[in-house]
Amino acid sequence: MTSKRLKECAATLLVVLGWLFFAPAAMAANCSIATSQGSTGPSGWQTYCWIDFSTYNDTTARSGSGQNFSLTLQDGTVMSFNLKVTSTAALDSVAAPSWSGAAIGNTAFLGIAGQPVLYQLTNSTSATITMSNIRLTPPPGATGGSQYMIVAADGESTNDGETLSFQTNGGNWVQLDQVGPITGSTYPTLSGIGTNTFTETGATGTVGAYIGGTSTPTTVTTTLVGGGLEGAMFAVRYASIRLYTQISGIRLNAADQFAFSINSTTTGTALAAGATSGTSLGPFTAAALATASAVPVTLIQSMASGSVSALTHYRSSLTCTNSAGSSTPLPSGVITSSYSFGALQYGDVVQCTYTEVTFPHLTLKKALAASGRQFSTDQFELDIDQGATNVATTTTTGTGATVTNGTTAQTQVAAGTAYTLYEDVAGTTVLNQYTATMACTNANAGSTTTLPSSPGGTITPSLGDIVTCTITNTKRAANAQLTILKSSTLVSDPVNGTINPKFLPGAIVRYTFTVANTGPSTVTNNSVWLIDTLPAQLRVGTSSSPIFTQGSPTSGLTFTTGTDIRYSSSATAPTTFAGCTYTPTSAYDAAVRFVCLNPKGTMAGSTGTPPSFTLSIQAQVN
Repeated sequence: MTSKRLKECAATLLVVLGWLFFAPAAMAANCSIATSQGSTGPSGWQTYCWIDFSTYNDTTARSGSGQNFSLTLQDGTVMSFNLKVTSTAALDSVAAPSWSGAAIGNTAFLGIAGQPVLYQLTNSTSATITMSNIRLTPPPGATGGSQYMIVAADGESTNDGETLSFQTNGGNWVQLDQVGPITGSTYPTLSGIGTNTFTETGATGTVGAYIGGTSTPTTVTTTLVGGGLEGAMFAVRYASIRLYTQISGIRLNAADQFAFSINSTTTGTALAAGATSGTSLGPFTAAALATASAVPVTLIQSMASGSVSALTHYRSSLTCTNSAGSSTPLPSGVITSSYSFGALQYGDVVQCTYTEVTFPHLTLKKALAASGRQFSTDQFELDIDQGATNVATTTTTGTGATVTNGTTAQTQVAAGTAYTLYEDVAGTTVLNQYTATMACTNANAGSTTTLPSSPGGTITPSLGDIVTCTITNTKRAANAQLTILKSSTLVSDPVNGTINPKFLPGAIVRYTFTVANTGPSTVTNNSVWLIDTLPAQLRVGTSSSPIFTQGSPTSGLTFTTGTDIRYSSSATAPTTFAGCTYTPTSAYDAAVRFVCLNPKGTMAGSTGTPPSFTLSIQAQVN
């Protein structure tokens, strides 16, 4: 007895004991798709729905009337047939692989559920299995079922003096696949492909297996001649659709996972489903559906339980291919998370992939150097703008070097659109009391997007970008820092007088200087002086009527009209207050080109709100 037969005898004993203790039910439950391809499985391994014979009853099947089967396929189609067995010894249904040397279940079509193999229990016997009155009835609301394919396969391994023969009253047999042996490269001899009977004749040693298909038969007859033991298995094919999901770039949140399913469009029931897992980007195991009727299906993509982000944070793109080359419409790059595919045609082998890519997201953060704030009340506003529209903002709190509320919300933005990232002041904070740098990172390492390098920089993000920028401020040395703001206010014009005056030639304005010390240090005694280039459209003279006003807090300076304001008619600006030596000769003297100021005393330093003063003079519009 060969080692194969020794193993088969042990398997036979276990199967017989199982058969004695567990009486089978009267009807098969369903059909099942393998869970994985295996090392030698065909590319279309998910298009086979293997009939589960768990309820096979050998006594009933070998009776004159045979055993009736009715099973519900994945899409709701009801498949019915009568199974009649003529055999010199008992058969039973067993799981795949039927033994350790079988090709199907070991090297291909792994994880088929139930008991898909009709298996001899005694060596060197023969059996005839007849499936008759094969009928497929579509579920309510669906058409189809008039065309289908019955698949027949070697459920064990045909070697030595064994044969396995399949006869059909449907279309002539076509060879669908061959799956490799567990070792070596030997196959049984194959004959009859292209006719109504195909036969495998055993070869010596461990062999592979063939799979054949016949279109729309009502009767399939199988003859098993065992040297050791033989087995046969059957599947149904009409059309198939597989759905995958892959992630492009990076997840927005590491916890994000996707669920995908093929649903009945009519009932909403999920007919096949899958989900992503772990940290890889996929493509992930497909949701596969073998459909025997024209059931309209909808392809659904959603976030799986435990995800942090919503699906709206991702762009879902669906693309399908069909190796059958039929006229079934196929989406290509369609942006959707729910696609009504419609009904498949007979022979379709459709593969669809949802590609998920995160929409670009921007985050802006604030940090302070260890030296902290210039003034304890200093706070900062962070902004992300798209043109004139603000899309994200936050205002800091905290003291010293501690920044609280210093991060904008992670904000979804539009790909291909420019955004500006900058800081602004909050309250009395003065930005020129700080030096500022900005550093940006992109979690999408494969992105080619150019990142901004300084506050106020712009970024035009791409799909998949998850960018975080941090503006770090370092306070300047504790010196005085003067700022000057100039403005002009209309007083009257020659036409309207003081009622709603306009900037007309001859109009009178108050030309104003506001000087503030934003630094924490005082300004040395009498050292505040400025020389302003008078705007070309204004004239100043003896009617200047200077008005000096203290700010709040006060500057601490004093101003005397006779000594602390002067003028210059030079072509270039004087370099000292003493160099301003021109005396105006008329109320509005066109010769005046520079106005010089030198209030006296020590200007106070800022404690958070800058001390200031304002000086205004009267001028005339040219």
